[in-house]
Parts: sequence; structure tokens; C-alpha cells
Amino acid sequence: MIHQIDTQRITLEQIKQFAENRATLVLSDEAKAAIIKCRKYLDRKMEALDHPIYGITTGFGSLYNVSIPKDDLSRLQYNLVVSHACGMGPTVRPEIVKLMLFLKAQSLSYGHSGAQLQTVQRLVDMFNEDILPVVYQQGSLGASGDLAPLAHLSLPLLGLGEVLYKGEIRQSADVWKEKGWEPITLQSKEGLALLNGTQFMSAHAVWSIIKCMRLSHWADVIGAMSLDAYDGRIEPFLPLTHQIRPHTGQILTGERFMNILEGSELIRRPKEHVQDPYSFRCIPQVHGAVKDNILYVKSVIENEINATTDNPNIFPDEDMIISAGNFHGEPIAIPMDALAIAMSELASISERRTYQLIHGLRGLPKYLVAEPGLNSGFMIPQYTAASIVSQNKGLCWPASCDSIPSSQGQEDHVSMGSNAATKLVRVVDNVETVLAIELFNAAQALEFRRPAKSSPLLERVFKDYRSVVPFLSNDSYMHPFIEKSILFLRQEKYPL
Repeated sequence: MIHQIDTQRITLEQIKQFAENRATLVLSDEAKAAIIKCRKYLDRKMEALDHPIYGITTGFGSLYNVSIPKDDLSRLQYNLVVSHACGMGPTVRPEIVKLMLFLKAQSLSYGHSGAQLQTVQRLVDMFNEDILPVVYQQGSLGASGDLAPLAHLSLPLLGLGEVLYKGEIRQSADVWKEKGWEPITLQSKEGLALLNGTQFMSAHAVWSIIKCMRLSHWADVIGAMSLDAYDGRIEPFLPLTHQIRPHTGQILTGERFMNILEGSELIRRPKEHVQDPYSFRCIPQVHGAVKDNILYVKSVIENEINATTDNPNIFPDEDMIISAGNFHGEPIAIPMDALAIAMSELASISERRTYQLIHGLRGLPKYLVAEPGLNSGFMIPQYTAASIVSQNKGLCWPASCDSIPSSQGQEDHVSMGSNAATKLVRVVDNVETVLAIELFNAAQALEFRRPAKSSPLLERVFKDYRSVVPFLSNDSYMHPFIEKSILFLRQEKYPL
């Protein structure tokens, strides 16, 4: 599969498709022309320049008023990259680094950044060859671009830093020799074009949203299995209720549950109870609110990844170079914080359903085991889910409401969007684990309703799940089963 970088709007669905199919990136003729045009304009402008331009003929940040001689402009850009590569903490997972390479190449291809064609092409080559720079999670304030992480992303362009290549961390200089690649000599403004930008934040957001969409679907499937295993009622999912409170996600959730449970013997049988707990009865409202939030954040991030986010911005046709603030992460920092909150609620209501299933109510045995007392059964997986849900509460403190001035006060308000991004990934991973634990419990509980059957769809999911995770008659080592449940949720044939 080939994906062409051009001016056409890129969607998260397209990114998901080419990432899964290990697509080869190609710069379109249109993109190449825009990159070359902008670079030639900047070179011509430099010849007749009679005033300083930030970051091109001056220092950076609070050093904006220090003019740099023409002969030192290339060294200025080199110095920028190496001095800013001071990230710390855990490394960014490879699939997100690969997204960073793509998004940086995409942003530079619009012809408003002044990068050389060979620089953008090298980013594309690294993507295609799976040569992934070692990038660290800590260091960006999410304001003057993702400076530290993007510096680490850019170091290999200069033949510096480390890369992950064929499963090994290696010096980029050694890999370059094997490939016959020469380090790139940065021209005026190029270091700034590479380091100013939101690609660290955006890549985390893209990865998270793609996973959130899958987990949101899974939450409906798993929630429906729990509802049937709990002997729950169908009335909260009937369309009339949602027509008088017409939130899109709520309506969609009600429809999905009606479809998922179509044909279930369990859902149709008479009920002794007239109401279910909120964790079941309010699924349309909670799952629906999460769906609405995912769609909103998706729209914001798609705007971001189709944008030029470095500084200054170059407009050859208008003969203008504008120093502004497109690198500031606030437009995506707040939505990423909101998405973390929304997804944490998906885990919170899931854990409550797990708790209801093990509570010994409605004919289910305590802790979903035939001999409670001798066996602890499913007591402790709920503890694990509760612990994770509580951890999410701490992670959901909004990073975007914080700011620490930097660069001697020149950069006096920052978004902290990078912190919003990295903790969003942690929250999303946690949600996956909590949903996997609910599935583990729901499948166990469903066995105690036999010989009655759930819906054909849920029975098919149950059968496939049982091929990897068995029914537990007695206490067993639980951790491997939860791990297998997580892997089950990552199957591409689901959710249905």
C-alpha cells in the first residue's frame, strides 16, 4: 500500500489504514513543488534582507533580539537541534514515534515552513525503512512546539542520536553508513521548522483516539454481555427514551445495545426486579457521552494534523514571513484532557458492572465461583479494576490548566499539552485493562445462566473468547487470563 502526502485532508481512518498495512509514504509532486517553492523564496529573501526575522537571522526564545551573522545561520540551526535534545523519562513507544515522523513530514509538506526537500524526504525514508528515533516522554511544555521530543526526532537527520532499527537501539551514524545516507546540513530556519510543531502531542492523540474508538465499541459489546449475565432489563435502551433526550451518542448507544442483544433468550425472559443499578440502566447516557467526546476530539485532532504548526510561517505568494504562535498546544491540550476524563468514565462504569456481577445477586454465586470461601473466585480482579480506575482519577487532573513560564518570561504561558498527551495514553491503556477484566467476569457469569442463551452475536463473541480464556471452576493464577483478555480486545475482527 502506498500513501501519498499531498494537500488532501488526511483523516484518522486513513492513518489507521496505512499504519496497519505498513504503507509506504511518497511525497506527491504537489508537495515537492510547495516545499521547493517555499525554500527558494526564503533563500531569495535572505539575499535582500534588511531587517531581522525571528529564528532565521536571530537567536531563539528570549534571545530573539540577538542577530546572527549570515555565515553562522546553518550552525545556528544545528545548535538549536542539539541543544534542545534534552528529553528524559521513559521512551515513546515505537508506533507513536512512527506517527511523529509522518505528521512532521506532512506538516512540512504544505510549503509554509522553509524546509529543504531532502530534509522532508529523509523523514519519509525513515518512516518507510522503520528507522525510528529514540524519543523521550518528558521535556516538552507543549507551547513553543514540542521542542525536546522533536529535537530527538530530528537528531538522526544530522547523523546524531539513537534509533530503533530492526529491533535494536543503535547509533544513527552507524545506520546511516549502512544505508549510504549522508547527514543533512540544515539551512536557515530548518531547525526551527523541525522543532517548532505539535507532532509529539498530535501523534499521541492520534494513537489514543484510534484506540478509543475501538474500546468504545468494545465497551458496548462487553456491557451487553454483562447486562445479559446480570439478568438485566432492556427498557433503558428502547429508542423512545433517547428521542426525548436526543444526544447523538446516547441514541447510537441505545441502538447498538438493541442490535447486540437481538435474539437473546436472557434479555426476553420475565424479570423479578423492576430496575437495574445505574451502571447498567445508564449505559446509554454514559457510553453515549464518551462517544460524543471521542468524535469531538477526533475532529479537533484532524484539524491539527492537517495544519502547519511551526514558526515563523512563510507565505511566498504574499511575500510575507509571519512570526506567530501556531506551535502553541492549547487547541489540542484541552481536548486531550477532556478525552482522558471521558475514557476514565468508560472504565469507571465498567468496574461498577464487574462489582455487581461478583456481588452474589440475582442468582449468581458470590465471586462467580461455585464454592466461595474455599475459593476466592473473581474477588481480586475487581480489586485490580478498582485500583486502575482510582489511578485514572489522578491522571485525569487536567494538565492544560497548568503553566510555568520559560525562556526568561518570553514564553510566559504554556499549554502543558505534552503532559496531557502522555497521560492520555496511560488512561487509554488502563481503560483497555478494565474492560478486559469486565469481559473476564461477564463470560464467567454467563456460564451460570446456562442452558439459557444470550444473543447470537454475544454467543459468537463468547465462543471465541472461551477459545483463549476458560471457565474457572476453582481458584487459578489470574494474571495470564487477564493478559489474554487484553489481547482478545485487540483483535481486528472485533468489535462486531
